[in-house]
Amino acid sequence: MARMNPEINAGSMADIAFLLLVFFLVTTTMDVDTGLRRLLPPPIDPNAPPPPPVRERNVFVVLVDMNDRLLVRGELGDIRTLREQTKNFVTNPTNDPSMPVKFMDEIENLGEVERSRGVVSLQNDRGTSYEMYIAVQNELAAAFNDIRNDLSQEKFGVRFDQLTDPDLIEAIRRAVPLAISEAEPKDIGGR
Repeated sequence: MARMNPEINAGSMADIAFLLLVFFLVTTTMDVDTGLRRLLPPPIDPNAPPPPPVRERNVFVVLVDMNDRLLVRGELGDIRTLREQTKNFVTNPTNDPSMPVKFMDEIENLGEVERSRGVVSLQNDRGTSYEMYIAVQNELAAAFNDIRNDLSQEKFGVRFDQLTDPDLIEAIRRAVPLAISEAEPKDIGGR
């Protein structure tokens, strides 16, 4: 008498494999790439008149060369002092005639506040490291956030990053706009 080998019914194996695949796809979390939170300006209207010229005294030029050296307003700079230099330039506390023009502006929810025409111009070399670029970006943005926090503390008794009222947030943003202009990377040098 011949003995028969028992067989495993594999008919439902494909169904089980499919269900396991669906289960793992649904329950697995994917890493999401994060980037810089920046709002890009809208495209330039070709029919719009050219923007008015910006006075040289209103521009805080920050250059980063291919060796990650920082040049701030034409002088060798340090990432550790960049935030304070930026804050000092934008606010121009001593009304220095070589620094940005300030003017009074009536802003809803703030009243009359002193504003600056200061703009930070960030330029980097094509060879600048990503780490240095991000470090410089962070320091420049932190300088504007510090100025916003100071104004919010003065006007509302709470830091800007703790405000919850959208109207007050918008008022502070209008009083202290994030005025950072980035030029297209180019070959600055620094060999």
